[in-house]
Parts: sequence; structure tokens; C-alpha cells
Amino acid sequence: MEHLNKISPKSLTDRLKELETEGLVKREAFAEIPPRVEYSLTQDGVELRRLIMPIMKWASSR
Repeated sequence: MEHLNKISPKSLTDRLKELETEGLVKREAFAEIPPRVEYSLTQDGVELRRLIMPIMKWASSR
């Protein structure tokens, strides 16, 4: 969240749930105080990132 500008916690949560449902991210909850959750890319997420990064670089150079 700290790397995304002006995104509400609810919007971020909703987007992460969508990405998890699509199999692009994995959610791991830790039984700690305070509670902690980490997200990581799945193999499909890694592959999508590899494919989309050249497009994003191209678009930002325009």
C-alpha cells in the first residue's frame, strides 16, 4: 500500500481479492499480534508480469 499513491484500503483489498480469485496472487495470513498478511505472485502472476512489462515500458515512453 505504501508504494501506491492515493489508493484507499478498500480499493486495494478489493483488487487483491480479484487477483487472488484469478490465481495471480497468493495470500498468506500470519497468526501474529498485530495480524499480518503478505501477498506474492503465483507462477501465473510471474508469467503475466514478464509478458506485460514490455508493454508498460512502451506505453510510458509515449
